[in-house]
Amino acid sequence: MRFLKEHGDLSRRRIVSGRGRILVAAWLMLIQLWTLGACSAQPAADAKSGFLLDVPSPLTSQDVDRLLGRLTQWAAASKRGDAADGGRTTVVLRMGTTGQDSSAAAVASSNEDDNVSQRDQERNRSQPTALEDALKIARAVSGSDLKRIRLVVWVDGEVTGHDVLLSLAAETLLVSRGGSLGDATRYETNPDETIGVLYQSIARRRGLLPEPLVLGLADPQLEVSRVELLEQSATFMSGETLDQARNEGNLVSESTWSEAGEPLVLDSERLRRVRAAAAIVGSEDAVMDWLELSRLQKDEAQSTGALVGRLVRITGNVTRARVRRWQSNLAASVESPDVNAWLVAINSPGGSLSRSASLAATLADPGPEIRVVGGIVTGEARGDAALLALACRPLLLTPDAKLGGSGADVMSPNDVRRESELIELIADASGRSAALIEGLLDSSVSVHRYVNRRSGRVRYATSEQIQSEADEATADDWQRMEKIELANGLTATQAIELGLAEGTVDSLPEAATSIGLSGVPPELSDRGVVRWVERLGRQSGLAFSLLVIGFMMLSIEASAPGLGVPGFVAMVCFACFFWIKYLAGTAEWLELLAFGLGLACIGIEIFVLPGFGVFGIGGLLLTALGVLLMSQTFVVPQNAYQVGELTRGLWVTLGGLGGCVIGMFLVRLYLPQAAVATGLSMGVPEAQISETERLAHYDDLMGQEGVATTPLRPSGKGQFGETIVAVVSDGSAIERGQPIRVIQVLGNRVTVEAVD
Repeated sequence: MRFLKEHGDLSRRRIVSGRGRILVAAWLMLIQLWTLGACSAQPAADAKSGFLLDVPSPLTSQDVDRLLGRLTQWAAASKRGDAADGGRTTVVLRMGTTGQDSSAAAVASSNEDDNVSQRDQERNRSQPTALEDALKIARAVSGSDLKRIRLVVWVDGEVTGHDVLLSLAAETLLVSRGGSLGDATRYETNPDETIGVLYQSIARRRGLLPEPLVLGLADPQLEVSRVELLEQSATFMSGETLDQARNEGNLVSESTWSEAGEPLVLDSERLRRVRAAAAIVGSEDAVMDWLELSRLQKDEAQSTGALVGRLVRITGNVTRARVRRWQSNLAASVESPDVNAWLVAINSPGGSLSRSASLAATLADPGPEIRVVGGIVTGEARGDAALLALACRPLLLTPDAKLGGSGADVMSPNDVRRESELIELIADASGRSAALIEGLLDSSVSVHRYVNRRSGRVRYATSEQIQSEADEATADDWQRMEKIELANGLTATQAIELGLAEGTVDSLPEAATSIGLSGVPPELSDRGVVRWVERLGRQSGLAFSLLVIGFMMLSIEASAPGLGVPGFVAMVCFACFFWIKYLAGTAEWLELLAFGLGLACIGIEIFVLPGFGVFGIGGLLLTALGVLLMSQTFVVPQNAYQVGELTRGLWVTLGGLGGCVIGMFLVRLYLPQAAVATGLSMGVPEAQISETERLAHYDDLMGQEGVATTPLRPSGKGQFGETIVAVVSDGSAIERGQPIRVIQVLGNRVTVEAVD
């Protein structure tokens, strides 16, 4: 103001200098721009965040202590000046069962929903919230010790029993359209007047409800009515006061809210009518908008009771058989009475959007028995596997983890749109942006960051979502900011910044501790050997080593026909290679058929039709094709990830076939001289053949030439002069009548070669 006054005085003095007038105008313009900028930036500067806690029902003494501990921590943080809103922290306690039936309908039938509802009701009847526990927390939250907490109770369903007492202790009461308060003493066998006195003492601290309504909630035997008296405004009366007014004839009009013996129920309309509820809200976004919060963070440390979990590993490609096995194991854990948490370790490139969607629905809505479904991405969750990770809450990532991006399955926009209902379910259950989830699956979706000009709240959405969810007036409150790039996936840091993950951890034990488990829980698996093989399959290079060793042993077997040890080892290596790839989800029976036919053709070419013809070339091609297809789930690559997998598969194939060449080279070079492997080679020294083994002496045939009297494939007969003997070719095919020469004689074994 002093600055403006001084320049106002300057203007009143009528400075005639042109330079002075320009200087004054410039200063005034800068002041105006600065003022406008400060005003426009005000919402962002005042942006506040709060916490959301889901209050369990019924409340136990452990739940009360845990809840009060969290509130005390936040109150201490506010006292240190770590909170906005004048040093107060906004905490929203959500009570009651959420009224969104669509989430359950997406993953279960209506009969199953009825069974779940019955189980919930039976649990509430058998274990109601004790009056002492409800009174303890109500006194604490309405007292002076937690004055740094701005306590908001969100009635998001039916709240009955002594849970009602906590609602009366709230500073602000919000209610969903289907929310209600009522029948506070439904679980009391012998209610007395003391309960009503306690309820009145808590209600007077906040003054949300008139005293007759409070008494009606605590005593179902009281009749409660809304009345209008002569020369007085409308009010509420109950019990003897109501009877006296009737007898005196002072009532102008009367509206009964509950009959005597009938529990009083205050639904959303009644709560708004008596101005107890500040607003009717339908979602977390509506709560944030009404409270003018930029963010409503769910508190993950509020899980009730001890957590007993099970670990499920989602590794490799997502296939029908593997999803069926995972779901079967998860369903078996639900039947266990002590299991109430799942820890999901994910390292997968995806593989099938429909299968991932089915499993993600199970993770997003596991039923009332499972309280926590925590997830950790230990390597990558690409493509449709990102849907599995985002269905878990909390979701933790290792520092080098990858979320989203191109994966093993190529998803079209139509495929993603067909799963829109499931995406909404996961977004509602986890409190994440549905637009970001959809954008990770479909790169054609354009997602932007939007900032509310009034509250400073940030959300990530598409322009279509903003226009459809808000009317023309409120849509203008959202200012579109930068576009979020999702096509290449997200790093751990980016996922946390966008609210898609809760934090980073370095190991699986750290993740288990973060979600409330005492340690890494037992792993779910139908057979221990399957778990062992899957663990081996995750070892880098094991499958490649099995392939190389298998081809080496196959080449040794081809060099020494009739001996089965190398062939047996090769068969075991190939079987383990296929099993590892099958459990990883990349190998099916078609790949096994191609691989087996290729080996059979190579065997025919070596042992039946020596040479290098159609069976040899065809066998090599089929074997290479089988190995290549076992390393991937596609035939023709259609995205960057699949191109990389094809390249790696080609190197594995070439390496395996190279092992065959290396094996042949080692056999020719070293094996005949190896003392431990003399039985695997035909190069046996003549001195080792005893005289008893010499059934015939053909030493005189050494170097002689003759004629093959039969085809040599590789064995047959040859004629040398007048003598016809059994001979073996050196490995090449020799036709009948072709000239031959003896190159080696070992006892009765005569080896020949063709003479050109």
